[in-house]
Amino acid sequence: MSAFLVNSVYFGVFLTLVSYAVGIAVNRKTHFFLFSPLIVSIVLCIAALMALKIPYEIYASGANFISCLLTPATVCLAIPLYEQVEKLKENWLAVLAGILCGVAVNLLLIFLLCLAFGIGHTEYVSLLGKSITTAIALGITEELHGIVPVIVVMVVLTGNLGNLFAVQICRVFRITDPVAKGVAIGTSSHALGTSKAVEIGEVEGAMSGLSIGIAGILTVILAPVFAGLI
Repeated sequence: MSAFLVNSVYFGVFLTLVSYAVGIAVNRKTHFFLFSPLIVSIVLCIAALMALKIPYEIYASGANFISCLLTPATVCLAIPLYEQVEKLKENWLAVLAGILCGVAVNLLLIFLLCLAFGIGHTEYVSLLGKSITTAIALGITEELHGIVPVIVVMVVLTGNLGNLFAVQICRVFRITDPVAKGVAIGTSSHALGTSKAVEIGEVEGAMSGLSIGIAGILTVILAPVFAGLI
């Protein structure tokens, strides 16, 4: 059976879709925020690969088709933004300032924590792109001669944490304005966080989708500056 799955070009796609479907079912049944479909599907995929002793490379080669859909899916986030363009016009300065502050604080915290824990330059620059979308984060890390596997893990971890805890964090800090919620989520946890923002509301989803792009551009500009600090 294991040999059959290894040789199947559809195994990766099948496992991904089935595990995500199970994740959705579990989330709807329990309504518990930690049972996010993303988290459940990741756990199920890892468990299946370990149980069947299938190398990750085999799974990734089959699931590559789904990965190719990431870019057009991200572009589709422009649709809710277009629908909320009047809201953007009313709050453009606050939105831009919020994204700029979010990016600056993220980079500053990474710098201070790496300085405090004595983390080396290579590892430090491998963390600078953790809050932006994968494609841009990979480009920045390669340009700064960082460690690509590290930034991949950090981007996934950051996005999943945003997806899991966005609602709770907004509640703790009493962030109630839809625009502020969207900007905060999109700036800090890219596309995975944005998927949660879309669930929260149309305005939140639109602002979060906008924040992904602008945060990515600002990080590209500011990351090389911060990279020279350590």
